[in-house]
Amino acid sequence: MSAGEMAVPAPDPRTDPPPRGGERETLMGFLDYQRRTLELKCAGLTAAELGTRAVPPSGLSLLGLVRHLSDVERFWVRSALAGDPAPPLYRGTDGNDTDFDFPAADARMVALSLAAWKDEMAFADAALDSEPLDRAVPAGHHGTVSVRWILVHLIEEYSRHNGHADLLRECLDGTVGE
Repeated sequence: MSAGEMAVPAPDPRTDPPPRGGERETLMGFLDYQRRTLELKCAGLTAAELGTRAVPPSGLSLLGLVRHLSDVERFWVRSALAGDPAPPLYRGTDGNDTDFDFPAADARMVALSLAAWKDEMAFADAALDSEPLDRAVPAGHHGTVSVRWILVHLIEEYSRHNGHADLLRECLDGTVGE
């Protein structure tokens, strides 16, 4: 792509959250919107592009964000809310996160990472759909939080990282937008 040329935008997979929905419907609508925003930022890129650390010296990449958010959903919903002792998906033997640490991305790694992200989102949706928003959930060093707090935290986490995704995508191919 030459300088000044814009990439053709991917179809927008997002649906606006309900403007007059109930509390759960509104929170889940915003969470879905933020998830679909990350999906949109990743659309149409090659494995190498998804794995590119486009803003040196940062180690951030779009693939790293997908992997990170998979583990965020896994911790807050699968582990904290559902009580499943499932270990993080991306954790080294030294105990450190490895969501952003990976060799050159290839199609298999991208497919496995995207599948894990989709699995964690589906699990979260099913679990969050049936839990009372006021239910108290023990969350390790975070103390006790409500299901409502978990939902708001997930929205915040995606929103913050979608800002990173905006910059990463613009650096990769010039695509901008919300």
